[in-house]
Amino acid sequence: MKIAIINITRQKYGGTFYERMLADVLSDNFEVEFITTGVKNKGKLRYLEAPLVLSRLFKMSKRKDFDIIIRNFETSLFLNKKPAKNIILVHEIDSSYKPIILRIFYPILKKIVFHNLKRFDVIVTVSKYWESYFKKKEYKNVYTIYNGFDLAKFQFSSEEISEFKVKYNLLKKPIIYLGSCQRRKGVVESYRVLKNLPVHLVTSGRQEVRISAMNFNTDYRDYLKLLKASSVVLTMSKFKEGWCRTAHEAMLCRTPVIGSGLGGMRELLEGGKQIICPNFNSLKEKVSYLLRHLEIGEKMGEDGYNFAKDFTKEKFKEDWLNLIKSL
Repeated sequence: MKIAIINITRQKYGGTFYERMLADVLSDNFEVEFITTGVKNKGKLRYLEAPLVLSRLFKMSKRKDFDIIIRNFETSLFLNKKPAKNIILVHEIDSSYKPIILRIFYPILKKIVFHNLKRFDVIVTVSKYWESYFKKKEYKNVYTIYNGFDLAKFQFSSEEISEFKVKYNLLKKPIIYLGSCQRRKGVVESYRVLKNLPVHLVTSGRQEVRISAMNFNTDYRDYLKLLKASSVVLTMSKFKEGWCRTAHEAMLCRTPVIGSGLGGMRELLEGGKQIICPNFNSLKEKVSYLLRHLEIGEKMGEDGYNFAKDFTKEKFKEDWLNLIKSL
């Protein structure tokens, strides 16, 4: 059996990690091709390649050498004809904080994709929030397959974390991780309300906004060390998340999380007994509380880990294999 997984971005977002892991686990049993139809340019120039992306997606829909095609929401403008099986993988649908040009065309994209949804064999979501969203719209064959994680990557020695803090001069004060350095992740507002606290305020990833916080654009291992070294991890997203891998990764590091709880993130935070903070006005109070009561943060860390550890890469693979078998 031959399976295609179609992606539209070359950037490293939570959805991309999910799709890459999907290609990895399915390749043990099937012939899998991971196809990126996204652009090579960065910044505003990438929008000039939109016609090329559409052309790639259309050509992909004409291929007859795949038994199953798995698309995310943005790549579902065209479908392959039967007998091929079409699966749509939906991480989230929220254009609130996308670039202006995408917000203009997103309603058109959304309308076309929702029309196509009736022809998909299966709709896969990554949280019960989005599964419920589609079922309320009376779509059939909707399933949730959660993110999977390799638990071995979340093992750290105390020496590793100490060396990490020394290497990046994160000493003498608690570390508060504000999130990925994107406006839609709420880092600007989080920084504004917390900037007077005696802490290290840090972000990670490509700097899409400029704030006076230390930013780490490093490899995945150091990113996880940062989550482990932090006293509190914030996931104050301003859009409806699919799940929120950052929150999940922090919980696997036994670090307490405070998040907005928007979209599928609420299921994750509630399941792990973390703190939901629906607005930025009370964020400083909640962060300060955890810094004053370290035992509460430690208990949250254990509760979060005990919930998050069940979302394994093995379970992820099992769920996808069962779904494909059912087709």
